Amino acid sequence: MAQFFKYFFAALLAIVVFFVLLVFLLFGIAGAIASKEQVVLEDHSVLYLDLGKGINEQAKENMLGPFGGEDELGTPGLYDLIRMIHFAKSDDLVDGIYLKCGSNANGFATNEEIRNALQDFKSSGKFILAYGEVIPQRAYQVASIANKVYVHPKGGIDWKGFGLQYIFFKNALDRLEIQPQIFYAGKFKSATEPFREDQMTPANKLQSKVLLEDLYQHFIFSVATARKLDSAQLRVLADRHAIHTAADAQNAGLVDGLKYEDEIKEEIRRNSGGASIEDINFVSMAKYAEAVNFKGGKGTDRIAIIYAEGDIVDGAGDDNQIGGDRFRKYIRKARLDGKVKAIVIRINSGGGSAMASENMWREIGLAKKDKPVVVSYGDVAASGGYYMACNADSIFALPNTITGSIGVFSIIPNLQGFFKDKLGITFDGVETSPSANSPSIAEPLTEIEKKYFQSGVDSIYHTFLTRVAEGRKMPVDLVDSVGQGRVWTGGRAIKIGLVDRIGGMADAMAAAAKLAKLKDYRIREYPEQVNLLERLTGAYKQSVGTTSIRKEMGEEIFQLYTDWQQIRSTIGQAQMKMPYRMIFK
Repeated sequence: MAQFFKYFFAALLAIVVFFVLLVFLLFGIAGAIASKEQVVLEDHSVLYLDLGKGINEQAKENMLGPFGGEDELGTPGLYDLIRMIHFAKSDDLVDGIYLKCGSNANGFATNEEIRNALQDFKSSGKFILAYGEVIPQRAYQVASIANKVYVHPKGGIDWKGFGLQYIFFKNALDRLEIQPQIFYAGKFKSATEPFREDQMTPANKLQSKVLLEDLYQHFIFSVATARKLDSAQLRVLADRHAIHTAADAQNAGLVDGLKYEDEIKEEIRRNSGGASIEDINFVSMAKYAEAVNFKGGKGTDRIAIIYAEGDIVDGAGDDNQIGGDRFRKYIRKARLDGKVKAIVIRINSGGGSAMASENMWREIGLAKKDKPVVVSYGDVAASGGYYMACNADSIFALPNTITGSIGVFSIIPNLQGFFKDKLGITFDGVETSPSANSPSIAEPLTEIEKKYFQSGVDSIYHTFLTRVAEGRKMPVDLVDSVGQGRVWTGGRAIKIGLVDRIGGMADAMAAAAKLAKLKDYRIREYPEQVNLLERLTGAYKQSVGTTSIRKEMGEEIFQLYTDWQQIRSTIGQAQMKMPYRMIFK
């Protein structure tokens, strides 16, 4: 009994200490947030934008404030960033923008939106300076719009064209005696190719080549226009891999000069009228968001923005996923809100669960009966991401958005040989019917079971075609001809009827306001920001874990890891996802 009380009181003491520490932590964070200094903009401010920091669709608040690292003010979302750049165009306190271009963590369409906003900003006569020690091509896509582009004297421009790589696992699975057992609809539906082939199929090679050429052609044309260069010559430089040094980049007209960072700041000082480099008032975009009212809006009418970013999954999903149940509620909430006169859904997703996509498609259809629904595509809006949106009143995409991928697949791995021959593990059991335990990773599917799963995939694909045909007002046969799992750029998608207009988020908002006959309105955003306790106990801990794994693995391996996690969690479920992870070089 004495031993019992000893452990009991020890456990009780640990619980008390934990809650005391938690209370102190919460009060400390609350105090830090409450005492956060108001950001005040000064004359001759220079906005600072680091392209190496990933930009999400929706703003990410740092609920830990000063305890949350260098981004204590959080990270603005893409639409916030675009609106801030537009606001800064006429802000007398802002002299210009400094772009740090040493890396780029964003996709093609995100870069396109930023670039378009910067181009509009530049028309004000204010300066934009871009600098990087070594500027990769994706960062140069944005940097090229600047008034001046500089690189480190010992750095340069990564100028070698675009490449696309897939990783294939078939031979490794064969050696491990793992049979993937794949069912798919669409000859271009290459999401399962890495598990059933050891190289790209002719169909996948065709679509990948066209896709990459479209992206590259748009990139070359944009650079040539901004820098007043010959696009054909730019291709030649890449084909010959002629840009080796910073001097090569300058001689080719890709950069305006070779400078160290202190020299860049000296030029900024001259442009902003500071007495010394230390006097330059650099303002991050997060701080600018705190200092100005860039959102504007007035009146009682609302336009709801629903940010749908990540893999589409059944259930609620997490902060980095589009949970079918959760997002269906957002759409319904916006539909039933009398103040909301139009809905804009921003999609950045390669797809996922067929059932979740169907449920959100249904909810969008119901909303469209009551008020305008406009969809804006980000970097990717493919497969399930396209399915959920195809019923909207209007769809906007950027020229380099990746979309389409109208197809379905399912994977049911058979690990019987791996368990038995490699690990010495066997399985046994009983059942009331021949397929009661199916599907099982411990035994192969029978021929009847294989036909059953293929029939299910074919049926879902036919439904997918029907949904697109109804939403886009196209014959089913025509949808099938541009479907078959094929991936398209936004520039091609508009030509084949899958997209209505080329434009970004601001264009989609303008269209929604016009459809709803609104002149003045405010914005209501979903998902809504979670409170401090929810962030501490849920998503924050999850994001810390994810960040640690990403840092250890590196970006490319981490993406493969997340793909595997997604496949593992959806065994036997029909999936609408774009081709397996494409690694752009």
